[in-house]
Amino acid sequence: MDLRLVGKTALVTGGSRGIGLAIARRFVEAGADVMISSRKPAGLSEAAASLEGLDGAVATFAANAGDPEQAQACVAATVARFGGIDILVNNAAANPYFGPMIGIDRSRAEKTVAVNQLGVLSWSQAAYTDSMAERGGSIINISSVGGLGPEPGIGWYNVTKAAVIHITRQLAFELAPAVRVNAVAPGLVRTDFARALWEGREERIAEHIALRRIGEPDDIAAAALFLASDAASWITGQVLVVDGGTTNQPTGGVS
Repeated sequence: MDLRLVGKTALVTGGSRGIGLAIARRFVEAGADVMISSRKPAGLSEAAASLEGLDGAVATFAANAGDPEQAQACVAATVARFGGIDILVNNAAANPYFGPMIGIDRSRAEKTVAVNQLGVLSWSQAAYTDSMAERGGSIINISSVGGLGPEPGIGWYNVTKAAVIHITRQLAFELAPAVRVNAVAPGLVRTDFARALWEGREERIAEHIALRRIGEPDDIAAAALFLASDAASWITGQVLVVDGGTTNQPTGGVS
C-alpha cells in the first residue's frame, strides 16, 4: 500500500495544533510539501518549527477559516509557493457555544456556520478554482461522529458537521473524476478543542468505547493520510468514521 505523498502539495486549515497539526506531520513525513494555516501567527510558527527536518517542506499562512477572502489569499499563496495544490484538508472548526441548541443566540450560531460549514465551501471553491480544476486533487473534510446523530451540549456544532458530510457527498458528485472528496468523522479525540468533553472523565468515557480509549490526533491523521494517498484512488464521496467503535456500541454512545 503506497502512502507516500512525494511530489504532492497539501494545504491544511486549522493546522497549528491538534488534529490539523497531526495531519500536517503525517503528510510531511510522507514527503508532501505542506502549507499550514490558522488564525494566530505565533501558533503557526511553533507548529512549523515542530515539523522541521522531516521529508517535505513546510510553509505557513495566517488566515481566518471563516473569511472567504482570507481563504482565497491563503490558496493563492500556496499556489505561488509550491506551484499548485493537490490535497486540501478542511480541518478548522469553531464551537463558541455549549448547551441546548434551543438556547443558542444568533451571533454564535452564525459564527459556527461561517467556519464549519461555509468555510469548507469557501476553501474548496478557492482550491478548485486556483489549482484542482486543472490538475485534479483530493479534498478531505474533517466532520464528526456528532454529525451522524443528536448529542447533548454541542447540538448546533453537530448540525454544521452534518452539513459537512452532505457537502462532501455533493462535491464528490460534482467534481468527479478529477477531484476526490471524502470526509473523516472522528469520535472523541484528546485535543485542547475538545478538552471540556474529556478532561477528568477519560476512564468513564473509555468504558463506552469498544477499543477502550479516547482517540489521539494521530488516529485521525492516519486516516487522512490514507484518503489523500493513491491507495484511496477509487474512493470518493465517503465518510470514514474513526471513533474506536463508539458508534457501534449496543448502548449507542457516551453518556
